[in-house]
Amino acid sequence: MSSPDSTVLETLAAHRLVPVVVVDGAEEGARLADALVAGGLPVAEITLRLAGGVDAIRAVAKNQPDVVVGAGTVTTAQQVDDVVDAGARYIVSPGLSAAVVRRAQEHGIPVLPGVATPSEIMAALDLGLDVVKLFPASVVGGPAAIKAFSAPFPGLRFVPTGGVSAANLAEYLTLKPVLAVGGSWMVDRKLVTAGDWDQITTRTRDAVALAAQIDSEEKSR
Repeated sequence: MSSPDSTVLETLAAHRLVPVVVVDGAEEGARLADALVAGGLPVAEITLRLAGGVDAIRAVAKNQPDVVVGAGTVTTAQQVDDVVDAGARYIVSPGLSAAVVRRAQEHGIPVLPGVATPSEIMAALDLGLDVVKLFPASVVGGPAAIKAFSAPFPGLRFVPTGGVSAANLAEYLTLKPVLAVGGSWMVDRKLVTAGDWDQITTRTRDAVALAAQIDSEEKSR
């Protein structure tokens, strides 16, 4: 088992935002990554919700190495192998699968499994993890759930995903246990299919500015 690349999580923590991307194929992946970079956010979680997700990851990893590209909606160990082969630098799952976590650990890349209960958090800790994805965040209690979980699990960091938007971003980013948030409002699938890359860049730039403002205000308190 290899040690996970800590620089990946450090990058996610520095940018505070993880765009949850639904793209289909190499061209959409590359264009989307360009739009994110133009907006000041060289991070992407490309999900496997569409058939071309792996091809999109491969295109970004090959042509845009400065983008920290991860794979989302990973549910099997075989998918871990596939996305790592394509160049994914981290793994995100909707739930907690020991097989997925262990395979990612064998590859030496960070894995963020989805958790929604104390039992799932304890299982993640047993697997040696200290960062998890709270999912679906808005359904399982949002910021209130993170506050509640942080009491019995003080060393755990969260990447809440699901229902996070510009409107409630501050509610999450002001919580110390939150490493970063996952969201899709800046990379809406409708904008991708319309080829409106400029709008994606604009939304991304706005999201980056908002996250920076929230962090700055929090530090000044």
